[in-house]
Amino acid sequence: MVTQNRVPAPRPLSCPNCGGRIELRGFAHTRTAVCIQCCTVLDTSTPELRILQRFDEAMRVRPLIPLGTRGTLQGKKWEVIGFQVRAIRVDGVPYSWHEYLLFNPYAGFRYLTHYDGHWNFVSTVRALPAFTSFRGRKAAVLEGRTYRHFQTATATTTFVMGEFPWAVRVGETVTAEDYIAPPWILSSESDGKEINWSRGIYLTGAEIWKAFSLPGSPPQAQGVYANQPNPYADGMRRAWRTFAVLALLWVAALAAHWALSSNRELFRGSYHFAANTPGEHSLVTNVFTVPGDGNVEVQIRTDLDNNWAYFHLALLAEDGSRGFDFGREVSYYHGRDSDGSWSEGRRSAAATLARVPAGRYYLRIEPEMDAQASFGSPAGMSMNYEIIVRHDTPRPWLFLLALPLLLIPAVVRSFKAIGMETARWSESDYGTSVGISGDEE
Repeated sequence: MVTQNRVPAPRPLSCPNCGGRIELRGFAHTRTAVCIQCCTVLDTSTPELRILQRFDEAMRVRPLIPLGTRGTLQGKKWEVIGFQVRAIRVDGVPYSWHEYLLFNPYAGFRYLTHYDGHWNFVSTVRALPAFTSFRGRKAAVLEGRTYRHFQTATATTTFVMGEFPWAVRVGETVTAEDYIAPPWILSSESDGKEINWSRGIYLTGAEIWKAFSLPGSPPQAQGVYANQPNPYADGMRRAWRTFAVLALLWVAALAAHWALSSNRELFRGSYHFAANTPGEHSLVTNVFTVPGDGNVEVQIRTDLDNNWAYFHLALLAEDGSRGFDFGREVSYYHGRDSDGSWSEGRRSAAATLARVPAGRYYLRIEPEMDAQASFGSPAGMSMNYEIIVRHDTPRPWLFLLALPLLLIPAVVRSFKAIGMETARWSESDYGTSVGISGDEE
């Protein structure tokens, strides 16, 4: 009794060229067989095994997966019955890849392609894709998935071994087009008479080695393959989603900080300064109360016009127990030249003392102006100015410093993801990155 899982024994034949044993594992499906001893291509459609082509032994390529090896992919057991090497030439540079023909007597044929450590498990597609465009470039749609055109080239078979369900020959050429939607690839091959479509899904070497129980380690993947999944794309999207959440929290925290800061005015006074007036130019304000520990901001507003002033300031405790010396420069210039109106500086300035203990304080103010700087000023070495003292003012700069830090993870992941896409598309017909696909699955 034959069960579904039992694989029938292959049909043995003898090579008419070298007498070597040939086992037809594809049974009635096999149209062409290549003797693994002498690489002679045979027509198996007739009992005479007509010789179609002899291949130079020196050109023999040894497959990484030996013919006759069985393995399990996507839940089905497959046997490697054929192997071929195909090549394209792009900008004068030859590129070749290996194709393994897999067979299961109950499921038919599949293909396993290998290039520089990158693998694809390929199935023939019966339905025809619909053609469209994606960002101005050619694309194909199959079963709801959009594949972007990647490359068109002429593929030539350069080596064959094993058996095939078609009349394979070394030197045969087809026009091959690849469309990608990582991890999927949709390919067409046209020989001028018919077009065959196939769809592959990207697999790693480790998956292939495990599926076929191969000894040793698979070849290390080199570069970025056309439909290789971008491992950074999901991380980039998660990072930007996380940033969006953190940005909302950042805005909420900034608004709360602003709302909870009392920004209470403690003192306001207006004064006039004239450098040429005899006598002491320094002054002290009335005493005011700082209600609690926290920052104190001293704001200076002037009517300087094409002039400069410097304010020596000191916040002094009424009981003389502490003092804070600081200063601020205020300058404002404006005019007109051949480029139009211009201005530089501001008429106001502010200084913030970060930590001032609660208590009673007064401010000592000593302005100064420079005769040379005041030469072009309509008011000369004089000005009116106002002093405003506030307590517990908002300090948004801490939040502004935090914002770039929140961006770092998303920006780093974006650079990695875009870098991989750039490497991918640099190997295409377009030679540039077209961004990260939103249809990667």
